Amino acid sequence: MDVKSQGAGLAAQALASTSEDQNVENKTNTSSSSTNTDNGVDNKKFKEGGAAASGPPEEELLMWKPAAIENHNLEILRTQLNAKYQDANLENYYDLHRWSVKHYDKFWDHLWHFMKIKASREHETVINMSERVDEIPKWFEGAKLNYAENLLRYPDDNKIAFYFTSERIKETGIGKRTFGELRLNVARIATSMRKLGIKVGDRVVGYLPNCPAAIEIMAATASIGAIWSSTSPDFGVSGVLDRFKQISPKIIFSVESVAYNTKVHDHLGKLRAVVDGLSSELMKVVIVPFCHPESDITLKTLSNDHQTLKTDGEKEAHADSINPKGEIFMSEFLALGKDVPERDQLKYEQLPFHHPLFIMFSSGTTGKPKCIVHGAGGTLMKHLEEQQIQGNRTDQDILMYYTTTGWMMWNWMVSALALGTTLVLYDGSPLHPHNAVMWDLVDTCGITVFGTSAKWIAVQEDRGLKPRISHKLKTLKVILSTGSPLKPNSYDYVYRDIKANVLLGSICGGTDIIACFMGENSVLPVHRGEIQGAHLGCAIECWSDDGKPLTEEGTPGDLICTAPFPSMPVAFWGDTEDKSAYRAAYFDKFDGVWAHGDFLLINPKTKGLFMLGRSDGTLNPNGVRFGSAEIYNIVECFSEVADSVCIGQKSPVDGEERVILFLKMETDKDFGPEIINKLKSTIRQRLSARHVPSLILPIEEIPYTVNGKKVEVAVKKILSGLPVKNQGALANPKCLDLYKNIPETQKW
Repeated sequence: MDVKSQGAGLAAQALASTSEDQNVENKTNTSSSSTNTDNGVDNKKFKEGGAAASGPPEEELLMWKPAAIENHNLEILRTQLNAKYQDANLENYYDLHRWSVKHYDKFWDHLWHFMKIKASREHETVINMSERVDEIPKWFEGAKLNYAENLLRYPDDNKIAFYFTSERIKETGIGKRTFGELRLNVARIATSMRKLGIKVGDRVVGYLPNCPAAIEIMAATASIGAIWSSTSPDFGVSGVLDRFKQISPKIIFSVESVAYNTKVHDHLGKLRAVVDGLSSELMKVVIVPFCHPESDITLKTLSNDHQTLKTDGEKEAHADSINPKGEIFMSEFLALGKDVPERDQLKYEQLPFHHPLFIMFSSGTTGKPKCIVHGAGGTLMKHLEEQQIQGNRTDQDILMYYTTTGWMMWNWMVSALALGTTLVLYDGSPLHPHNAVMWDLVDTCGITVFGTSAKWIAVQEDRGLKPRISHKLKTLKVILSTGSPLKPNSYDYVYRDIKANVLLGSICGGTDIIACFMGENSVLPVHRGEIQGAHLGCAIECWSDDGKPLTEEGTPGDLICTAPFPSMPVAFWGDTEDKSAYRAAYFDKFDGVWAHGDFLLINPKTKGLFMLGRSDGTLNPNGVRFGSAEIYNIVECFSEVADSVCIGQKSPVDGEERVILFLKMETDKDFGPEIINKLKSTIRQRLSARHVPSLILPIEEIPYTVNGKKVEVAVKKILSGLPVKNQGALANPKCLDLYKNIPETQKW
């Protein structure tokens, strides 16, 4: 079979139901014999490990479809554009999408008004349509706005902006903050920042958990026109310094301790090591008490071990005299602005559309983390398009995404405040104090949109949870998943054991664009294993190595974007004047288009998308190109296997590549010929003989980043004898030693 025919058959193989192979011990729990009719869907229609039991292939894979959609924003937008542009003839979402990427200037200009962007000066132009995406054109030139002003625009002071809690929920309960309280806190923080001399373009960073202070400090930073960057406390010292040291922050905000897996961990030690490694531009270290009262926390300056167990009056005096880089409490920081007459009034610097808002960082697993600068206007508009238009979010929604401040999903979630959407912030393990704590929050807070990772959904299934039975979930309308491809089995689990009438949205984009290229769509159906579709304004295509579009062929290839979009980075921090690092990251592989670095397949029948892994980790044995996700989808069906990592290894002699699959077995299961043979047989049957790994080996641990992403490239480097740099980005870097000097990997 040649490569083309092999690829053409991949869509059908990827869509195959996992229940068809009787040799596989399926991980999914046995379906309840009862019929779940409370959601309007009969669960008896779903067979074990599969979808609908009859009908043509696309119907068999149909998991959910929306009911009345006339009042959805996607439909309202389509109707408006048809009325505005008589020749548009937009009959459905796919017509709307095609129009949005062909006429992206008109599309984003219309959204500016549709989404009611708040600006002190309107734009003079939308974009220069003669400039290609690799020329990095500027959007909405002439406009003046402020991200924080749009974020905090919801007028009702008494509406809850967010609930907040942690795994210590039994001890702390669930707190809440109104929009009025949020605006007041942001104003006071911004006043103190200005008192310290923070100005437009300065960097302010947070080494913070997902808590109210993180949102308030970020918004205050943005209101001034300073640039915000954050990372979570689970990052190690080297990982934080690899990031923050590049951008020379003026202030760092952090906490004294954090809780995870029922244990409270001191954080000041790591924080102080980070502070010692930062540049002399750092002016203040501000501590937000998180797990302990302020009176129980000991702070220090660079010059001494001063203990700040003082009265309020003494604290104020200390705050004025503290040395640079010295630690102060948040209360002391706020006291800096107490004498400013307009302390409680928000002031928003009016800045260009492309003014820097956030600095995000690449994973750093293949080199020094890239400092990706995202603009205020582009971030705002892309986030609102995804929340308000694609997701149909309103001020009636309550959104929770389980995330940390070091993941772009935190920035994405927070932008929903601009719609009046209430957020739920959670810090700590999503499996403590018990496995179903997230579902408890759905019922307690009335969450309508719940976001998580594909891994967490798989863990829920592995641990036998059936929220459909144990919880009400009456308010839940949408479940979102990202971080890694959502496996077909997980679709079965969600619709069988969580809720039948729910939009399961697998979303995909990344830190590079601080947004999504594809994902949730309130007017399209959900098919098993598929992302619903490309987002509006995102000219997504699938290309072969030689630059040939494969979109209509159903063959796997590189994820490409052929047209500009507002949330493209405005720059890389510290890049050359001609943006050489920026261009190398996205525009070196293909001429004139954005190459995202992901391996993709588009189903020509349903127009759904499959993410097949990173293209830099693409497997290519004997000229057959496929993604590791295809192997993982099969491995997931074996209950004996706890986790796995699949990589390609090139021969030092002839450069030919072979596939190696490492298996981490469940604690009570043994690795041996039986599991090897079962896996090889299933892969051969489901995919092809060329997909069968040359080696299947046992391993004790699989490497992950601190954000929960499996790290294939690091393992590939080790097997090639190359060093793995910036291991601070990994949650478990020591496990990399397990992959060194394995005899089987050194024989060909």
